[in-house]
Parts: sequence; structure tokens; C-alpha cells
Amino acid sequence: MKENNVVKEKSLDFSLRIINMSKYLFDKLPFSEKTIITQIIKSGTSIGANVFEAEYAESKDDFKHKLKISLKEANETKYWLTLLFRCDYLSKEQYNSLIVDCEELIKLLTSIINKINNNQD
Repeated sequence: MKENNVVKEKSLDFSLRIINMSKYLFDKLPFSEKTIITQIIKSGTSIGANVFEAEYAESKDDFKHKLKISLKEANETKYWLTLLFRCDYLSKEQYNSLIVDCEELIKLLTSIINKINNNQD
């Protein structure tokens, strides 16, 4: 499925962007707020990890389950990005660039999951 390759590549690229953003922000955040970086790295890189894991799923249900986890992680990442923006750690340009990619992943994952659901009916 072509969409699977697209979501794999986009999720990997997004993971790299999250890691680079985190490196950039790490020294800017006070110690008490550095946990946000840990959280966004976990959720932002988990999207791609679960997409890649789904490639070798044991069944169609397992495949769908891994993609649903990716979708949940993408939504959590969207939360952390919004929080960083509202706390003025990300500029509007930085936020918009990252949030567009995050929302694109959410749309792609939702589309793939919906296609799987429609094929099971």
C-alpha cells in the first residue's frame, strides 16, 4: 500500500524534526520544565516506531492496533507542541511548521485506519 510507505517516511522525518527541536529547546527551558522535552521526544518518535512496527504485524488487527497507537501518539505530540507554543518556547513559525506536519500524519493515519475498517465490513 503506497500510503504505508508515505506514512513511514513522513513519520521518520517528523521524528528527526522533533529530536532537533528538542535539542534546540533543551537549554532554553528551565530545569522544572525539561520534562516536556522528554514527553515530546517519547510521543513524537513513537509515531514512527509504531508505524515501522506495524509493517511486520502478526495480523490485520495487530496492524490496525499499531497504527491506532501511532495516531494517539501523534495527538499527544500535537498537545506538547501547542503547550510549547503557548508557553512562548516556540515561535509562531516554528509551531506552524511542526503542527502542519503533525496534523498531516494524523490525517494519513486516520485515512489508513478508516480504509482498514471499511475493508473489514
